[in-house]
Amino acid sequence: MNIEKINWNGIDAVLLETNVYEAIIVPSVGANLVRLYNKEKQVDILRTPTEEEMDTFKSRPQIFGVPLLFPPNRIEEGKYSYAGRNYQFPITIPDQNNYHHGIIKSEPFTITSTRYSSDAVEVEASFFSNRINRSIYENFPHEFICKIRFILTDKELTHIITFTNLGNKPMPLGVGYHTPLRLLFSKNTERSDYKLRLSVGKRWELNDRSLPTGNLMDLNEEELQLRNEGLNPTGKPIEMALTDEAIMENGKPYHGAILTNEKDNISVYYEVDNKFKHWTLWNNGGKVDWVCPEPQTWAINAPNLSLPAEITGMQALNGGKSWSGTTRFYVK
Repeated sequence: MNIEKINWNGIDAVLLETNVYEAIIVPSVGANLVRLYNKEKQVDILRTPTEEEMDTFKSRPQIFGVPLLFPPNRIEEGKYSYAGRNYQFPITIPDQNNYHHGIIKSEPFTITSTRYSSDAVEVEASFFSNRINRSIYENFPHEFICKIRFILTDKELTHIITFTNLGNKPMPLGVGYHTPLRLLFSKNTERSDYKLRLSVGKRWELNDRSLPTGNLMDLNEEELQLRNEGLNPTGKPIEMALTDEAIMENGKPYHGAILTNEKDNISVYYEVDNKFKHWTLWNNGGKVDWVCPEPQTWAINAPNLSLPAEITGMQALNGGKSWSGTTRFYVK
């Protein structure tokens, strides 16, 4: 068991290590979990930036590791209203006139605790938003703490995020991860060797701005492969917004993604709890060696959808209250 501060590709990072897994976290760029490696099966789970890609990582952290999206995906025209307050975010996709991915993914976190036990190592990273630390507060005027706990054992990595509203007004809360899973996570494999299963139920109809129209569609024959035998996520562009619905895995309900190398019968599991009720599935055109199953607590553009909150996942956190969501990674 080991926790240590390291220099990784020229940037300060934290290494967590057990007998089976190795994890690397970069606190200064959104506390991003940039590497997770299973030493026994020699599996690199995540898309990890190389030394030559560090400038890209710093400018576009959403395509590496496990970047935190707050709020997730797109907000139409970068604005919405909630509880009598208007929110306006910068336009980040000019051709769609949308805001996307939030900015917490690039913010510096502070390591606020480290813990050892007989079977685990744990690191907690925290970000404080307030009138002095204004990077997020300017567009989202709520004082809050975001804490991320990384707990590594020989079995898995558990990733727990907690938001605490330090103010007295309700704080809209939408959380997601833009997680690029490596497709060629095993040596001597090809893209055609991989299948992705995902706990999806319905597909959101999207308009030409990649925003939900409000219509939920049944999965077509190809999309049903995600629930059943698995879909090869390469070769052609995929960008879908989906609801979560458990699939059966080993005789039990399972929420999350399962990426399998069928050649060697090795699977990467990305399990989520019931707080994550939506997915975006994206493969950057289908020609890359990674795919992003992106869990989200609310649907794309949820604050602007004229649908019940139980459908969109729209929620708020009252003053003084906390919210937590948990995801897990493991290899079988």
